[in-house]
Amino acid sequence: MSKTKNQTSKARAGETNERVSPARVAAFEVLRRVESEGAFAAPLLATMNEKLSGVDRALVYELVMGVLRHRLWLDCVIEFFAERAVEKMDAGVRLALRLGLYQMRFLERVPASAAVNESVALVRRARLKSAAGFVNAVLRRAGREAVYDPTVRAKTDAERIAIATSHPLWLIERWSARFGAGEAASLAEANNRTPPVAFRINDKDEAGVIAELSAAETNAEVIIERSAITPRAWRAKGAGTTLQNMARDGRIYLQDEASQLVAHVVAPRAGESILDVCAAPGSKTTHISVFGEADGNGSDGVSVVAGDLHSHRLRVLRELAGRQQCKRIFPVVYDAEQGLPFRENSFDAVLVDAPCSGTGTLRHNPEIRWRLAPSDIEDLARLQARILANAATLVRDGGRLIYSTCSIEHEENERVV
Repeated sequence: MSKTKNQTSKARAGETNERVSPARVAAFEVLRRVESEGAFAAPLLATMNEKLSGVDRALVYELVMGVLRHRLWLDCVIEFFAERAVEKMDAGVRLALRLGLYQMRFLERVPASAAVNESVALVRRARLKSAAGFVNAVLRRAGREAVYDPTVRAKTDAERIAIATSHPLWLIERWSARFGAGEAASLAEANNRTPPVAFRINDKDEAGVIAELSAAETNAEVIIERSAITPRAWRAKGAGTTLQNMARDGRIYLQDEASQLVAHVVAPRAGESILDVCAAPGSKTTHISVFGEADGNGSDGVSVVAGDLHSHRLRVLRELAGRQQCKRIFPVVYDAEQGLPFRENSFDAVLVDAPCSGTGTLRHNPEIRWRLAPSDIEDLARLQARILANAATLVRDGGRLIYSTCSIEHEENERVV
């Protein structure tokens, strides 16, 4: 009798302490914060637990970004097999189902049984033991009927594209009206592809940095190549650990190629005074400074005034500038929509990298697509126009006014200009 009680106790303990792989626990937590706190996945992934192995870190990235990029498709499949709306499910159950189904449908190396078992364990770990049977049943049914295509529920071409590419219907309809259905579908499909890792080099020994990266990870396929889009930019594949170490040390800076283009358009020259109106978190600000440092020394270098509405965001900018040894960046807190605290005609160049919808960054930030509403684009366009009008008064005669966004919407770009 004593032995039976002891075995029962161990079994119950096993139910509440089932082992879940560290990667799946980490992915579940990142997705939970994205959904419940409105956090962005990219910075959470960049600062994930350093104790995770390289293999686990890669899996966390794949799971998080995969679930976010394919959320609508996954939810449609889940609803079909669960016979209930995902919005009515507990958040932990919803996330465990998405993680399990993503592995089953998109990751060939993960056995279906492992995906199911670990998702069930995640639910129990989240203290939702009563839902474990439900998660198990839904995923096992999805495994038995693996050919189910959720786009069969679509009533229009736009809805089919929306489900297939996991984009809001209003965004697909918007792009279809502007570009045509085929181009809208291609654009949405591109948003779900993993973007290349792009970076710029801050170290004066560019050749040494490239040689070190190329020699790294000798057991892996390492590809380092110049960008075909942006001068002085690079792409990397297969040098993950070394790349991250160099980024942490400030020798390189991870930055999208399109973002890097902005500093080249600003074209800073030695001795100039430049205003970055909406500067935080500082990627473009520091690039302008580094770019200018290459053309001058000491007092002849470029001076960059970096403004933002929030002081805590400027603290991040200061830290970024310190890592890259940018010595002539001067942060200022202000509300650019209300006015700018500078004399008219006081800067050689003014950059307005305006707050925007971010529809041009959905490969990097797939969660944005579910946070936007159609009205946001018009509201942002009005905000952008007010900021640009204030900034325009600060440009010296013969100076340069640069306006940029990471949006692809006409209202936020050509119409504002």
